Amino acid sequence: MNSEGIRTIAVLGGGTMGNGIAHVFARCGYSVILRDIEQRFLDRALETISQNLDREIKKGKIGEAEKPPILGRIDAVTRIEAISRADFAIEAVPEQIELKRRILGEADRVMRPEAILATNTSAISVTALAAATQRPDRFIGMHFMNPVPVMPLVEVIRALQTSQETFETTMKLCEKVEKKPVAVTDSPGFVSNRVLMPFINEAAFCVMEGVAAPEAVDAVMKLGMNHPMGPLELADFIGLDVCLDIMEVLFEGFGDPKFRPCPLLKKMVSAGWLGKKSGRGFYVYSGKS
Repeated sequence: MNSEGIRTIAVLGGGTMGNGIAHVFARCGYSVILRDIEQRFLDRALETISQNLDREIKKGKIGEAEKPPILGRIDAVTRIEAISRADFAIEAVPEQIELKRRILGEADRVMRPEAILATNTSAISVTALAAATQRPDRFIGMHFMNPVPVMPLVEVIRALQTSQETFETTMKLCEKVEKKPVAVTDSPGFVSNRVLMPFINEAAFCVMEGVAAPEAVDAVMKLGMNHPMGPLELADFIGLDVCLDIMEVLFEGFGDPKFRPCPLLKKMVSAGWLGKKSGRGFYVYSGKS
């Protein structure tokens, strides 16, 4: 299947990444099937998309009249069988390999043989996930950046089994939704998180070892290195549980002690201090988001 034949996109998971991916495809004219396991997750996803569209209207990126048709192109469903009409599906569930394998296996069983199946994993081996399906040649990694409607990059990761046709179709599909695809090799963390997460992890070690307070660590990187956001602010925005999951994938994948997750990061996740979404991480937030 080439990119011209793709009309309907399935997105598996309505969380932060899933609703962002659904938003982008619907905004660009695609029919979207957004699937999650419970209606309340779908309701929350649709509300988030609606709010983000309002922000785009205020910024003049889209017209007010465009919002209803965009939302109308998203079909929110709980039954996995509903994605059977999709031409292309993107899995966007939490960064846990067994969960991803299960969801991808379910999608693989109901999708048409020629349809392409992608994963939005941020660190897990795309080759290993491809092997859990019956269409490894039509399987690929598409790592979108958060927030998806704003960030232009998509890391496109070929599994060992991915066909050239699947790769080319995916690259063109990214361009059709106004994203910049960058091809990277299937290696733990790819490029983005192999570089970013050890940076965040080392910032956490600085706090744990008393080198500096979180505010000071972030100030040094913002004022001294011209970063728009400090590493600990960014960690809170991403979610400390997500950061820890990725560090553990890197540590296991490379077997190198430089990727050892910071004990403070592990302790904070155990305490439920996950960052902005829980109301507390390296910083305290007045309201959850």
